[in-house]
Formats: sequence, C-alpha cells, structure tokens
Amino acid sequence: MGAAEGAGRPRDVRAWLRGLEVFAGPLAAFDPGAAPGEPVALFLDWLMEAVGAGLPDPHSMTVATVDEHGDPWARVLILKNVDADGWQFAAHADSPKGRQLAVRPSAALAFYWPALGRQVRVRGPVVREPAERGAADYLGRSASARAEALVGRQSRHLDSVAERDRLIAEALARVEREPGLVAEAWNLYTVAPLTVEFWQADESRVHTRLRYERPAADAPWERHLLWP
Repeated sequence: MGAAEGAGRPRDVRAWLRGLEVFAGPLAAFDPGAAPGEPVALFLDWLMEAVGAGLPDPHSMTVATVDEHGDPWARVLILKNVDADGWQFAAHADSPKGRQLAVRPSAALAFYWPALGRQVRVRGPVVREPAERGAADYLGRSASARAEALVGRQSRHLDSVAERDRLIAEALARVEREPGLVAEAWNLYTVAPLTVEFWQADESRVHTRLRYERPAADAPWERHLLWP
C-alpha cells in the first residue's frame, strides 16, 4: 500500500484536491475604480475589514527572501506596522532571513484572507531600520519571545530539547532581571514597495486585480488593472 493510501488518505490526491471547495462566499466586493491613489490606505481598509470579519491572524503574512545561491525561502511572520515608508517586520540578524537580507536586501510579502477571497502582494527593497526602532520592537515583545531571541539559535539543528529549555530558561531569568535588555541582533525591517497588488476573487474565476507600480521608492504611483 502506498503512503498516500494509508490512514484514510485519498487514493487519488489530485482528484481529492480538485474536489475541495474554494471561494464558497459570500466574497467581499471591490471596485478598483474607487481605489485611492496610493496603496497603503487601501491595504489598511482591507486589513480592517479582515479584522472586522473576525478572521484569524489577519495581520500574518508570508515573507519570501532569496539566499546567496538564488534559492527562495518563505515563512509566515506578523506585520509590525505599515505607513508611507512601507510594510515592517522584525527578525534576528543571525536567522536565515536576517542573513539573506544582509546579502540580498529585497523581499516579497503576501497576505491572504480566504473568507473574503482577497490577497495583497507587496514586493520591493528592504531597509533595516535604525537600532533604536529595532530595540523598541524587541522590548514590546513578550518576555518569553525576548528570551528566545536572546538565545539566538533560530533554525539551527536542535540536538537536545533539555538544552533548549535550559538556555531559554536562563535567558528568561536574565530578561526578568534586566527588563531593559535588548538583543543586539534584533532588527526591524521595512519593505519599501515598488509593486503592491490587490487581488479580489470571484466565483467565476474572473478575478479582479489592481496593481500599484513605481520605478523607485520616491516615485509617484501608477495604477493598472491586470488580467485574471
């Protein structure tokens, strides 16, 4: 028996996937003709609608970076802020994403709110914010999250759970003794977007796509509808 046929798994995964329902609705409405001249305002409107609809983790996003070999990496992070400068997230400098951004400072972000049938895609160069802004973000994290970052071994091979727990407990005790302590390698990053796309699903699969584009971070935005 093949692995895909055991434990109640489907015999034909392709057919099973094709049979799963998507965009069951009711989907959100979107009139691109009424969209503002810049993308941040529209993004915040969509994010507020996702929050208002009670969607889980509406401020989570996929962050994609590229390593020194040109291979893509992706992971889900929490959005820290968005303003006229761009979309912000935080990371440890010694994590894979931190090392990748040091070599290739650009990233792509993707937000997905399936109950509304909406995606937002952001792409552009990444700027590391000044140390004091990274410190403020770090100090705003929970004590356990600060302790984990203070250990700073993210994504390395873990040989002993006991060692992990011991090191994090030691770091947590230090955090509690020194509440103003900041992990020096903790960074706040801003994606200064060159493209921001708003994607609204339609049950007919004739989806509505509006993309904001500009050649540089200080250039004015252009808006273009895209084919589905």
